[in-house]
Amino acid sequence: MKNSRLAAAFITAIMIGGCAMLAGSVLKLTAIHQYQFLALLALAAVTSRMKVKLPGVTGTMSVNLPFMLIAAAQLSLFEAVIVALVSATVQSLPKNGDHFRAEKLVFNASTIVLACGVAAILMHSARLAARSGTVTIAAACGMFFLLNTVPVATVISLTEGSGLVRIWSSIAHLSFPYYVACTGVTSMVTMASKLVGWQAPLLVLPVMLLMYRSFQEYFRHRAEGMELTLPVKAMARGACAQ
Repeated sequence: MKNSRLAAAFITAIMIGGCAMLAGSVLKLTAIHQYQFLALLALAAVTSRMKVKLPGVTGTMSVNLPFMLIAAAQLSLFEAVIVALVSATVQSLPKNGDHFRAEKLVFNASTIVLACGVAAILMHSARLAARSGTVTIAAACGMFFLLNTVPVATVISLTEGSGLVRIWSSIAHLSFPYYVACTGVTSMVTMASKLVGWQAPLLVLPVMLLMYRSFQEYFRHRAEGMELTLPVKAMARGACAQ
């Protein structure tokens, strides 16, 4: 059954965590990377509006993910958090006349800020310990994946009264390949930046647009297949009931 009070308490906790991460990043503020920071901020904000609806669950997948991961890998903690905050805020703005929900925007922004901040801390810690590399990026992206999907699945479970494990497994099953691809993109851009410079993320944009169209078509066909399957299952249940 639905538990609105527990859901409100959980959302509040995530908001506090996001605010704490933002405040902590301000305390560790260092020199801004200027062009690289502005480029990633613009790319993440623009691509955040390119969302794909996940079939069968309440959730979306956005193209802004690799640019937030690149920011976590290459920029300071403060810069990575700001990129995540702006991107998540723009992503959560309603479109096509949808009703604006401030609590949804703040929760989504807090979740992304927390996930991106933790990923950045892991990457920076490994860099200071001279252990940076593909394994570190994969571990940080994996933590981003968990801190982004688990809170969303928890809120859906509490508000809709469904099983947490089932919801999370559905979200993870649909989005995990995208996270793996974005982890690879982040690793390649990090290596390419040493040769190309701050312009390296710009080269990824056409690839992400192509990936967006591919996932859009795949999920659309999958959703259509689910719609066709539901009446068949309903008829089968009716036949069994008779």
